Amino acid sequence: MARKMYTFDELYTIFSEELQKQNFSKSPKELYEPIIYTISQSGKRLRPIFTLMSCDLFDCDIRKALSQAIAIELLHNFTLVHDDIMDEAPMRHGKQTVHVKWNQNLAILAGDTMYALAYRYALNAELDILPVLLQTFNNTALEACEGQQMDINFENKTGVSIDDYLLMIKYKTAVLFGASMRIGALIARAPEKDVHHLYQYGLNIGMAFQLKDDLLDLYGQTSSFGKRKGIDIIEGKRTYLYIMALEKADPETRSKLIDAYRKDHPNPEQKIAEVKRIFDQLNIEEITQQVIEEYLNKSLEHLDQVDRPVENKRVLEQLAKRLMFREK
Repeated sequence: MARKMYTFDELYTIFSEELQKQNFSKSPKELYEPIIYTISQSGKRLRPIFTLMSCDLFDCDIRKALSQAIAIELLHNFTLVHDDIMDEAPMRHGKQTVHVKWNQNLAILAGDTMYALAYRYALNAELDILPVLLQTFNNTALEACEGQQMDINFENKTGVSIDDYLLMIKYKTAVLFGASMRIGALIARAPEKDVHHLYQYGLNIGMAFQLKDDLLDLYGQTSSFGKRKGIDIIEGKRTYLYIMALEKADPETRSKLIDAYRKDHPNPEQKIAEVKRIFDQLNIEEITQQVIEEYLNKSLEHLDQVDRPVENKRVLEQLAKRLMFREK
């Protein structure tokens, strides 16, 4: 009989309590206050919980993976702090970003410190698996930086293709989902085949997750998504929706879309309305949702290949569907 798996909410509570136990109140306090501020903001905590879920799947004590889960969370938050600086973002999760609340120099240093702290936690593993864990951690951090640079390049690049965009979000977002699953499985001493399939499960969820974020920016419910609709459009971001619309549009519509999307558009609400009208005309919402479901199906196909009881894998299956059909 299959052992009862932890639920997502149970793991969220366990991880949050463990994170709160960590002592980040160190000297100089000016450096550590922004770190405490950043990691105390209650986000979804998806990536560290993926690590715990993957470990739990193989009947491994999840306490063995808590240090690695904290490392994943610190790495993720390091990327967010630095991304916010580069994007000049004023808010995150409804609160001021670190470089706005303090200053840019301190935000850079706090981000660097979180990166170093992440390695301190990552090192807390059994010696025989430590090299492969650190290799996964290193590769993921490197790919995340490469993805961020691709995103920056897109701001001034004409002719960004769907393939360009998908590669960017793979590196910037999806690989950390995959690595989170892989690390949990490695800690649990899972067979190599299962480690591979769980990485692919996480990677495909990460792809779908970012595409869903693109979609919710315009088509989500404002109250539940937690931010103003159409921010990506106002900021002129090259999202999947925009790039797909350019590829689908006839020359006249394409010209109108490019004109409406320009950063110096004088009326933000009119800009959003004009772009949405073109998206609706080209069925971009339906096309994007279809691609999201394709990535969801790929993730579930890989999960199906993992050699564990179906009852145990159901928690991961339900989580994948919950993320893809969320409204925030």
